[in-house]
Amino acid sequence: MNISANDLRKGDAVLMGGQLYVCHKAERRVMGRKSAFVQIILKNIQDGTQKDMKFGSADTLERVDLFEKTVQFLYQEGDTYNFMDNSNYEQFELGKDVISDAAPFLRDGLEIRILFYEQMAISLRLPTSMDFEVVEADPTIKGATASAQYKNAKIENGLDIKVPSFVGVGDHVRINTETHEYMERVKK
Repeated sequence: MNISANDLRKGDAVLMGGQLYVCHKAERRVMGRKSAFVQIILKNIQDGTQKDMKFGSADTLERVDLFEKTVQFLYQEGDTYNFMDNSNYEQFELGKDVISDAAPFLRDGLEIRILFYEQMAISLRLPTSMDFEVVEADPTIKGATASAQYKNAKIENGLDIKVPSFVGVGDHVRINTETHEYMERVKK
């Protein structure tokens, strides 16, 4: 089954030259009067190498059918992450290479979806947003409020993010798990 390069999303798997790749980033761009294109970062599943490629928005790629399991994160032990399949309660491990940039978002008991290709875990699908407590924040700058003011903050999972000036230590914020950006302040 083919997929348009324009429809490719993070986590999708494609076959190119007999090799299996997972999309890590897909960005649509238009450069002035030129035609639109899609900038894609693909990771080779077999050897772990990454390719940065450009495709025209009308180009197609061979999409691989994946199946999805809902699992629960149990715990981390070194570079190994332990999960439980919610359908049959079997436990299994995944390495850091599969987890990649999802690691800071994993919490005990968190339910996520894992995509598999022929019994091999390919990628994780986190919830699109998650709530975290702010543990460190720069002081608020008074005045100069003609435009939105952002400051540096650290959330409980260790990520550094930009937050509006009204957010302080102890506040809870909603974070976009794909972009790692602040979405809104949440009441707890």
